[in-house]
Amino acid sequence: MGLDFLILYEHTVREYESDLLLKLELERRGYTAEIRQLLDRKKLKYFTWKKPKVLVSSCMYDNEAINSHVYNNIGRCDKIVNLHWEQMLSDTQEAADWFNMNGNAKKCVQTCWGRRTADRLIAHGMKEKNTPVTGAVMMDFLRPEFAGYFKSKEALCAEHGLDPAKKLHLYISSFGYASMTDAEVKELSEMAGTDFSGFAATNRVSMAETLDWFDRYLAGHPEVELVYRRHPSEWNSPTLTALANKRPNFHVIFSDSVKQWIVAADSISIWMSTAIAEVYMAGKSCHILRPAPIEHEYDPVIYAGAKYITNYEDFSAAMDEDEPPFPIEKEVIEGYFDPSPIPAYKRMADLLEQVYQEPPRDHPMGEGFTPHFNWLKFFALWGVHILFALRLSPKKVFFFHKGLADFAQRIYGYVEKAYVPKAQAKAMEARIAPFVK
Repeated sequence: MGLDFLILYEHTVREYESDLLLKLELERRGYTAEIRQLLDRKKLKYFTWKKPKVLVSSCMYDNEAINSHVYNNIGRCDKIVNLHWEQMLSDTQEAADWFNMNGNAKKCVQTCWGRRTADRLIAHGMKEKNTPVTGAVMMDFLRPEFAGYFKSKEALCAEHGLDPAKKLHLYISSFGYASMTDAEVKELSEMAGTDFSGFAATNRVSMAETLDWFDRYLAGHPEVELVYRRHPSEWNSPTLTALANKRPNFHVIFSDSVKQWIVAADSISIWMSTAIAEVYMAGKSCHILRPAPIEHEYDPVIYAGAKYITNYEDFSAAMDEDEPPFPIEKEVIEGYFDPSPIPAYKRMADLLEQVYQEPPRDHPMGEGFTPHFNWLKFFALWGVHILFALRLSPKKVFFFHKGLADFAQRIYGYVEKAYVPKAQAKAMEARIAPFVK
């Protein structure tokens, strides 16, 4: 028996929760759906008796992506819908060919969170039928219909040793480059073909000034618990450790989702994270802290024209505001994140159902596309998954060949990072299921 929908994810934290919500809605409507990670080992059944009717991808920029994400997972398929997880871009990225789809990727259905993204893709040669506006599924968890999905402030504080009676302030960090050495920044710049040294300097200056603001403020406000939601790259930051040791009401925390902390927080501040859209969708406001200007080529366009706080005096005053106005104009944020009385996961399921039932809108694997099966990746993934199941490090197994060891270790790292144990997946699904009605 064939499979109706196969949903592929790349980043667990970014995508898996939303994919589960979509899967449950499709199953509620009577369809069959499965979720797999892009680097899961390839299986014969998805090419034959369990070949999906519709492939739902996490990204789809060019012919190589069609080949890698679709052809190498299920063979030929003309019903490809991209969940399109990278839509919050800088002005430089919005103008670049890569993010406006190339080749036959323009023939795939590229879902858009808001009208502004759809208009941009159409202006770069896509057909309107392939740029439907669905809203952003990950924002649904912040809707009133999902009240009770997240822990209360009291429960969250209890788990992390915080005083729930105190004002809980959340800072959402994006200082991913601040903890990198000059050598690491140089290596990353060479890999990407872009010089990140200037942006890294902006990270360091902005982080240092922001932490100075926190230090000064917390010294005079013991009634505040400030949770610093660190960026994944800030896992080894002596500066954060030093401030946490100095101020007992400063806490560096990475566990629990950003959405969870947003829902629980009494006040929020942010630097340049796209999580500002989640703050808006949660019906809350926040302050944008900008001690130093950010280069436009890295600043998400959603921040253009926003209201920034640029000095300590304004920051200190802002912390006392109970209901500050949202720092980004409504028309801008809703242009990128379409508001609707209908949850995005239902709109997305409507689209997928339509794609399933109707003839293909286009032929992504038609003229202009040359399929090729990657046998090296096929065998490499099987080998790495065996090593992962046995918890054997490729560097130790292939000690005799550095090139092979490094290659296998890199794939192993991706597999390990994206792995979701079955028990965890079932628990997540059980938590979401009561809200799917």
